[in-house]
Amino acid sequence: MKPLLSVSGLHVGFGRDPRANEIVHGVSFDLAAGETLAIVGESGSGKSVTALSINRLVDFGGGRITGGRIDFTRADGTAIDLAGASERELTKIRGGEIGMIFQEPMTSLNPVLTIGEQIEESFRLHRGLTGRQAKAAARDALERVRIPDAARRLKYCPHQLSGGMLQRVMIATALSCNPRLLIADEPTTALDVTVQAQIMALLAELKRETDMGMIFITHDIGLVAGIADKVMVMQAGEAVEQGSLDEILDTPRHPYTKHLLSAVPHFEAGRAARRDYSRPKTPATPALKVEGLTVRFPVTGGLLRRQTGAVHAVDGVDFDLMPGETLGIVGESGSGKSTTARAILGLVQPIRGDFTASSNDPAKPERNAVQMVFQNPYASLNPRLRVDSILAEPVVASGRKVDAEIKQRMEMLLDRVGLPRNALERYPHEFSGGQRQRLCIARALMLNPSVLVLDEAVSALDVSVQAKVLELLVDLQHDFGLAYLFVSHDMAVVERIAHRIAVVYAGQIVEIGDAAAILSDPRHSYTKSLIAAVPSIDRRREHFTLDTRQVPSLVRPLGFEPPPAEWRDIGADHRARLEA
Repeated sequence: MKPLLSVSGLHVGFGRDPRANEIVHGVSFDLAAGETLAIVGESGSGKSVTALSINRLVDFGGGRITGGRIDFTRADGTAIDLAGASERELTKIRGGEIGMIFQEPMTSLNPVLTIGEQIEESFRLHRGLTGRQAKAAARDALERVRIPDAARRLKYCPHQLSGGMLQRVMIATALSCNPRLLIADEPTTALDVTVQAQIMALLAELKRETDMGMIFITHDIGLVAGIADKVMVMQAGEAVEQGSLDEILDTPRHPYTKHLLSAVPHFEAGRAARRDYSRPKTPATPALKVEGLTVRFPVTGGLLRRQTGAVHAVDGVDFDLMPGETLGIVGESGSGKSTTARAILGLVQPIRGDFTASSNDPAKPERNAVQMVFQNPYASLNPRLRVDSILAEPVVASGRKVDAEIKQRMEMLLDRVGLPRNALERYPHEFSGGQRQRLCIARALMLNPSVLVLDEAVSALDVSVQAKVLELLVDLQHDFGLAYLFVSHDMAVVERIAHRIAVVYAGQIVEIGDAAAILSDPRHSYTKSLIAAVPSIDRRREHFTLDTRQVPSLVRPLGFEPPPAEWRDIGADHRARLEA
């Protein structure tokens, strides 16, 4: 039987002389209809370039296919070599027969058009829908990927949605035309495990209905185990190993494959939770205390744009964080976990609530006691500044001069984060992703804070780099007595870094306490669903079930106040909110 896609001897290069600057070296593979191939590898391995070459999008990024064939079987049974196809032929195939989900949604969506306009465009171009039909189809597409208030969200622009929500919009757009081949480049990186499971269920349902083939690019081996039929491992532009899922996971042959599998953090239901800290039994001064934190965003409507309601992004959040302790905040995209972190730093204005932070240095202002490390190290560093100027930014902002003592601290922190001292004279583009995140951590420590807020601080990193950064964070915590507020959707990472966990759902904490207790014995229904959705290398070819329940809306009418929370104590440091 003719394969849906056959790639043979693919070579891809960049620049004026693409043959001399080759990135992909002779990659070959076949994909049958209804089959899923997972391409795994670290940043720079060539997996994304290989995927972009299939529908020739690599041409728009300065790349050129310098050798090989890409034979694709179209819906009418005819075959076409995409490597040599004209742009006119490719325009008909892209989107209609080959769908693409990109890793970074903010660079893939037009910032000046609404979400609805961008999804409707796909239905107009490839399915001939217009007017109300296109609008209805766009709304249905958003509902399929479990975006709440889909009709209202169609009117939003991309900047009004979280990263996870934007990724769901991208997935909805790619799936709108039921393509014969779907190329998914890290499609669930920005999503929490429950939504990730639903996206996997949606993709699996489409595969069953349409016999769609899929190329799934990821660094999450647990996710590969649940969805892939075949696996191809790439390193330095070459396919170093490929075979069936069981062969690669159970009997890997290549040293790089073994390295990847050993570097992946596996979720162990609390057995791998940290036990190097215990809370003081007598009352002590918290590094950070949050009481009744409430953040709401106005919703307007009508001709005069009057406020008709409010988005209850965070509703009455309480917790305290002790020196030397890590509190992991987990929950799905849009649950309010990042908004909580930003409100503590003053980046979002709460309508009420108190939060106090104790400084490591009584002579320094309290506002310097909390510093933040953001998710994307590429966007967090000014590309025009040298590292010494970047590290000096928080010092200058606090009103201090950059003197010999500050220079000495810069050098000390570079040593502690594992970077050479000559890094001070270099620019951000001269560092890898992991090194840039180390620079972000060093910058956050310049003012000697007592609390670091880490918002998805390792989610953009490769698994081996991620493991090293987590080790660095643990070492720094021991050396400086830091308290961490660790916001993440990756339960396996949270298990290895957090002492305590707060589970956030619909703007409220629904379960909080000791990490090992919550992960091994969850009591709230949402926490149970969160843990049940965590992918594992031991769960092969998992049958994902599509959850069609409506996601609760956070939009409330004016004047609405939620009832006071009622809790039940499960253990000494474990309590869960009572469910209605």
